[in-house]
Amino acid sequence: MSRSLPRRSVVLTALAVPALTALAACSGGSTTTSADGGSSPSDGGSAATGSFPATVEHIYGTTEIAAEPTRIATVSWVNGDTLLALDIVPVGMPIVEWGANDNKSTDWIDAKLEELGAAWGSDKAPTTYSEADGVNTDEIAALTPDLIVAAYSGLTQEEYDTLSKIAPTIGPLAAGYTASWSDVLTAVGTATGRSDRAKELGEQVTADLAKVGTDNPEVGESTFIASSLSLTDHTISIYSGDDTRPRFFTALGMTQADVVTENTKDASTFYFEWSAERGDELVSDVIYTWASAGHTVETFQKDSLFQQIPAVASGAMVLTTDDHQTLSISAASVLSLPWAIENVVPSVVEAAKTAQA
Repeated sequence: MSRSLPRRSVVLTALAVPALTALAACSGGSTTTSADGGSSPSDGGSAATGSFPATVEHIYGTTEIAAEPTRIATVSWVNGDTLLALDIVPVGMPIVEWGANDNKSTDWIDAKLEELGAAWGSDKAPTTYSEADGVNTDEIAALTPDLIVAAYSGLTQEEYDTLSKIAPTIGPLAAGYTASWSDVLTAVGTATGRSDRAKELGEQVTADLAKVGTDNPEVGESTFIASSLSLTDHTISIYSGDDTRPRFFTALGMTQADVVTENTKDASTFYFEWSAERGDELVSDVIYTWASAGHTVETFQKDSLFQQIPAVASGAMVLTTDDHQTLSISAASVLSLPWAIENVVPSVVEAAKTAQA
């Protein structure tokens, strides 16, 4: 097993800066494979209509897929979600190491597996493996995949080279977990011969996100800051550039606050630190942060430093205290975003209305 996964640790640390110290070490989940021994579309689901060979470009080069893959394994978050959204059950996928439900999975993955007749514990369920200690090359190799998808990941060149000896591998589309969910969807659609279906799904989710802003003018009129406000040591991390959280709020029709744009060096800067003593300079209509269960907007308003942040003072906060909610937008996928629209967006609308009142 590969033991190096530094960037993923950084991304999770940024997700929970600074309270989250490490990935939870979890044992492997389900060890069953699909009944036909590989990845498969659901009965009546989307079928491959694209032509092969297909090619996908990524940061380590170009991967050619000679024929429609039937045994697909995935690395990291988002990639398994994307296959499932295209009605493909992976032969293997990682357990969810942070923010998981009791199945070491997510509610949106579980619902889709049920829909595809591949619920956990069934003969068609994917094999799962832990990535707490790094890319699990041993488990992946044992599955004899004909394609490995790591389009959204922090895969290193060395890890990519190792996986490529097992099967054709789609490396990261962008470095350090910054590939967008839509780009991942397009790449996976191409690799599986389902480009048309991928395009249809992408357009639908994009439209559903944009509809939030058009249906709720207060949302479209609001500026935002996506952040992590730590109540334990008063550190502030601001998400920026190509991070998934700013992308989420922008997709709703909101505008990133000038203070973030002006302090973002380039798109590769996915977060930067900000002094809590300068909280009054974080001017925006709405501010997002995650927090541990039990904390409320009032918790932050009573904090002597965070109460200086204008959106905190006004109560225009989007606060996710449920890890599942946090995960749905911090590792956003075509499968998680519809869930986020139902479970996170109501608090965005409420915060925007508070800001615009």
